[in-house]
Amino acid sequence: MNDTFAKDEANSAYARELEGHLEWLDTFTGAALGVLAVASGIYTYLGVSSLLDDTGALSFFAAIAYSVAVSVGIFVFWSYLMRLLPAMRSAASRLGLFLSMLLGSLAIIAMSSWLNAAALAGAAAVEQHLAKTVQDYQGSLERAHEITITAQALGRDVARVRQGFEDLSEQEATGNLSGLAGRGAVFRVLRQKSEELLVLENQIASQTAFVDEAFAQGNAILSRMRALTVEPGPIASRSVAFSEESVRLAGLIAELRQLSVAPLVKRAAQDLRASVVLPELDGRSAQTRNDQKTTIQSVLEVLGQRAKTLEQAADEVILMPPPTESTYTPISSADAVIRYAGNFVPSWAGAIAIDLLPAVLVLIVSVAQSAIRSGRSRLSIEHRMTVAEMRAAIGAAREMDDDFDLIHRLNVDAEPLYTVADLKAAAEAQAQIEAAEEAAKKAST
Repeated sequence: MNDTFAKDEANSAYARELEGHLEWLDTFTGAALGVLAVASGIYTYLGVSSLLDDTGALSFFAAIAYSVAVSVGIFVFWSYLMRLLPAMRSAASRLGLFLSMLLGSLAIIAMSSWLNAAALAGAAAVEQHLAKTVQDYQGSLERAHEITITAQALGRDVARVRQGFEDLSEQEATGNLSGLAGRGAVFRVLRQKSEELLVLENQIASQTAFVDEAFAQGNAILSRMRALTVEPGPIASRSVAFSEESVRLAGLIAELRQLSVAPLVKRAAQDLRASVVLPELDGRSAQTRNDQKTTIQSVLEVLGQRAKTLEQAADEVILMPPPTESTYTPISSADAVIRYAGNFVPSWAGAIAIDLLPAVLVLIVSVAQSAIRSGRSRLSIEHRMTVAEMRAAIGAAREMDDDFDLIHRLNVDAEPLYTVADLKAAAEAQAQIEAAEEAAKKAST
């Protein structure tokens, strides 16, 4: 009996201690929820303001109205849960309110947390977008320059073929090719093609200066874009200047792609073997003219092979993967925070935590209330009764005794004056009094 009484005393003291802590914490819990709600509302206002293009009075009041609605919604939502969820006793009711808390938390994240993140890291996210755009443009510029430089290298192939025809013409002039020395029909065919290739070679060489200049201008624009990404100042004005530079760079990349001479070399190679003006054979005898004709046929075969080689080299350049088309798209701070969320995890964590921190408080109060109920459920009735309840029970019993004494003195039947519920209540009160008296006696011994 003494062990049971000691356990009941410990459970009763434990429950009273927790109740005292909760009563003290309840004195400032509402104020704490209000501070968190107001702080979230302020950051929500900053996030909404960054989304509104207009800066007039209507936009100001719209942002204020939205932020106030968010603050009130957060305060009311968590106040409801702080009071109701810890008071739930059945598993079904607790599960229902817990699911409601999850749904409400998602709604808070949707209407507030992402705007808080935009206010915390919006400018940095836009700068991240600008930096990524610079990388894309740099890749496109370098790829366009690589293709153009590769096409410029075709000039060496053209020069090699041209030199080959010039050497053959010199051999023909000395009589080592067709056996007829001089500048006859074969010599004129070879010189004709070498001169065509010389024109193409000079045209390719003249492009080199334009390619180098375009690439240098592109790098200069990229440098200005990088500076706009990191320099101080409002991100909105920097984004406008960045957009202007990106348009210039996109045009320069397109110009650099047009400077590629690969299509020109391919067309020249096709014309090289298709457009041959055969001169009149000038041999004095039929045998000589037949020798010239045979030599010209051999020259045309060589010409076709060299032209095919040039065309294949030009095709290799043309089939190179083109640079990725890069386009700068302006983006708001809120959209940038969502797109580059992985780079701003701390900001997102802070934005969500300021809205969902009360959920931890709700769980703490729920655990404490459950512990109080668990401690009191194992107490006997005399330990569960408060002083006020004991006084009320004693007062009710005394009033019942006084009524019964008066009825007996007047010789009046008491049964019609009391209902069964009254008699049961009186009996329970008397039992509580006796149990309290018995507990007091045990405590004194």
